[in-house]
Amino acid sequence: MNTTLRILILEDVQDDVVLIEYALRKDGIQFEAQQVDSQELFVRALHEFNPDVILSDHSLPQFNSMEALKLCRAQGLDIPFILVTGTMSEEFAVSCLKEGADDYVLKLNLTRLSSAIINAIKQKKIDAERKEAEKALQRQNKELVKINEELDKFVYSVSHNLRAPLTSVLGLVNIGRLEDGKREDSFLPLFDMMEKSIRKLDATLKEILNYSRNARGDINIEKVDLAPIIQTCLESSEFIEGYDQVKKEVFIRNEETPFYSDSHRLSVIFDDLVSNAIRYRDIRKKQSTLTIEAEITANAAHILFKDNGIGIPEELVPRIFEMFFRATEKSEGAGLGLYIVKEMTKKLGGTIQVITVFGEGTTFRLEIPNAFPGRTQSNLN
Repeated sequence: MNTTLRILILEDVQDDVVLIEYALRKDGIQFEAQQVDSQELFVRALHEFNPDVILSDHSLPQFNSMEALKLCRAQGLDIPFILVTGTMSEEFAVSCLKEGADDYVLKLNLTRLSSAIINAIKQKKIDAERKEAEKALQRQNKELVKINEELDKFVYSVSHNLRAPLTSVLGLVNIGRLEDGKREDSFLPLFDMMEKSIRKLDATLKEILNYSRNARGDINIEKVDLAPIIQTCLESSEFIEGYDQVKKEVFIRNEETPFYSDSHRLSVIFDDLVSNAIRYRDIRKKQSTLTIEAEITANAAHILFKDNGIGIPEELVPRIFEMFFRATEKSEGAGLGLYIVKEMTKKLGGTIQVITVFGEGTTFRLEIPNAFPGRTQSNLN
């Protein structure tokens, strides 16, 4: 080591001090040593001598190494503390290390003292760097939490403040339609285009809100009845073009089995899968269909959404759950829908699979854990 170490030696036998210093010089350790043999002198030396290393005999007439170690730690000093003592049982050595000593060296084998000091200093440096890194990480985490909270508020505020005016504009469009019936030159096509654009923007804002709520919001487990949730999703899709052209069937098995999950997240998942089946129906087919099947067990709900729509090209299937990815030119959304579906499913500890044949149709298979009371929620994020 190139630096000169300040070594505080807690020892009452002068000959042992001489042997310790000799062993260190022999190994080329550059040091300045100070010997103390009482608690009063030890405490004073901690502050005035400011040691880099403490070498302590275990037992002194009115003081011992463990008391010295506790004094160091009580004052917040994380100085390498090495016992240099006579015979020591293995049990006692382990006990000292558990109390916070960095190492121990027997006086009968001082050849190991230099390496013990060097290793203890290196380890303290590593520990100090790790602690500083942990503190920096904690500061960053706090800052990220603050940023995320502010971002959540911003997203919610912007989305809410935009959706409210959109609802008002949509109402005005409907009033305009009524008034337009009195005119000879109809603006109904323009009103239809306006409504389509408004609903498209509103759908995007809903997706942004759903993403934010899923990422930041807690899971709210409650008893869930799948039938009314599915029915509500079907009814909320009535405004989508082609809704009346799709034959919809719902089958729920073991409906009497209690099922517990997050009803809001399930509603968002179902709503997106239903709306996709309607939007991507195959207009060339005589009858478009959407079949929703669910089976509830004590462990999970197995739910299937099957349509005979346009399907998805095989090469695009691996990407359909990516953020902002749109698998077809017919897509009018922001490409968040299926991404949010996948993320919400994961949040519930579930899985989703897709089986699709281009030109024939698509099937989504969901498995959502039954989180009934008393069952551990460790699989839910």
